[in-house]
Amino acid sequence: MASRTPSAAPKSEEQRSGAERAPRRRLSVDERREQLIAVALELFSAHPPDEVSIDDIAAAAGASRPLVYHYFPGKQALYEESLRRAGQELAGRFEEPADGPLSERLYRVMGRYLEYVESHAAGFTALLRGGSVVSGPGADAVIDQVRRAAGEQILLHLAVPDPSPALRRTVRAWIANAEISSLDWLGERAVPREELQLQLVQELVVSLAVTAAREPALAAHLAEYWAAETPEGPTGRLLHDFTALLATPGLGDTLLRLATG
Repeated sequence: MASRTPSAAPKSEEQRSGAERAPRRRLSVDERREQLIAVALELFSAHPPDEVSIDDIAAAAGASRPLVYHYFPGKQALYEESLRRAGQELAGRFEEPADGPLSERLYRVMGRYLEYVESHAAGFTALLRGGSVVSGPGADAVIDQVRRAAGEQILLHLAVPDPSPALRRTVRAWIANAEISSLDWLGERAVPREELQLQLVQELVVSLAVTAAREPALAAHLAEYWAAETPEGPTGRLLHDFTALLATPGLGDTLLRLATG
């Protein structure tokens, strides 16, 4: 009787799944470059830039060290490109439809800003505190670009046709204050994020009022915007707190004396 050819051993589950798995698609040049930027941005966001190496980026991207160098001449170039992408995203968080009370719009803007800061804590802190070996003119230029974009968005919300130098200084100073306050908050977490969010908006309202006291044209614009504010919004809550403050024994009389001379 003819001998039977032995049948092949049954494939294991791992072998079957491997055979059924589609081959990995080769990334195009643009796709690989975007992948490296995304991986680098994630690492730079989670760790101080000085602690991230090209080897770390290559390993996280599933690529080789020479491949990373094929797309970027070094860590500095990759850092600045990932920083530029982060800056575009951060600046975009200041964009908000011009609907509803002004302070409530700004409150939503600052909520997105602080959410970004919190999710990129390590990179944000290292970036703004300086002292990194990868900091340089390119990185500084990106930071300045983000600040300018944020300032322009705030001015768009104010809708002042020809912002004065004083108003632009007020907005730039407030953006710097938001950065410093964010850094302190990341280090201490002494207050909930929503509390800092409200405080930053109210500080901008106060700064605008101080500037408007010297600029009648700005005062007219603020009067129009504040007419749409609600008692529950940041501006309404700020005035409520001021009213309670004036009820402090002796404080109201003192302020009245100072105001009337």
